[in-house]
Amino acid sequence: MLDGVAVISSLTRHRFCTTFGETVLFGRTNVTNHGVLAERLDEISSAYRVDMAVQEQQPRLEQPGLLVMDMDSTVIQIECIDEIAKLTGKGESVQAVTTKAMRGELDFNESLISRVACLKGVQVAQLEQIRNNIPLMPGVQLLIRELKLRNWRIAIASGGFTYFADYLKARLNLDAAFSNVLETANGQLTGEVSGDIVNADVKAQKVTELASQYDIDTHQCIAMGDGANDLKMMEKADLGVACHAKPVVNQKADVAIRYSGLHSLLYLLGQ
Repeated sequence: MLDGVAVISSLTRHRFCTTFGETVLFGRTNVTNHGVLAERLDEISSAYRVDMAVQEQQPRLEQPGLLVMDMDSTVIQIECIDEIAKLTGKGESVQAVTTKAMRGELDFNESLISRVACLKGVQVAQLEQIRNNIPLMPGVQLLIRELKLRNWRIAIASGGFTYFADYLKARLNLDAAFSNVLETANGQLTGEVSGDIVNADVKAQKVTELASQYDIDTHQCIAMGDGANDLKMMEKADLGVACHAKPVVNQKADVAIRYSGLHSLLYLLGQ
């Protein structure tokens, strides 16, 4: 097994780069067993709480690309459905279902329908307070700014709700946002979702559709999320990024951001 010193020593043509106020070590390795290397780096990452990644190739930062992100617990730090459920006194029970769904332990469509049913009777006006106090994920604004400067297209594909996703699209100057519509009547939530549900399959479809719409090469596509329902869209992208994600997502993603802000994705793109 490689120890920490051996891992660093295995890097050839390595260099330190100070960008965005942080120092990052880049390098090439002569270790041929990338599985063993990735496993060791994961141990070091956990021990020192720093993000590390092994990449054989990556999208190029300076070339136009596409980034499709989940919303809840990715672009923002909260799960909006859990926050709405707190208004009904059912926050803990809904949150428990959300956690299981994000781990891939429940069918997403069924779990969403059951959770939304718990929101019946919530005043639409009450959602504004949640929306106006949404905590953005650290680094997301810097990430978006730097990608936009380089003509990247950026979108949200979320199993959450339009009330929040459309707001974030406007606030962050994104190119598109896809999410679920909460049905309302007489100024209240009915406890139902209107239209087709944005699930894992739809998210994956949006990556393909947007790449075609914006004429983006598939090698320049990135998908980022935290839950099991993000895995399919990660598979469609050239680079699948887990963001402060559930264990199953960290294991299956190409790279995982576990400790740093979203802007650290910039370091994973070829210069």
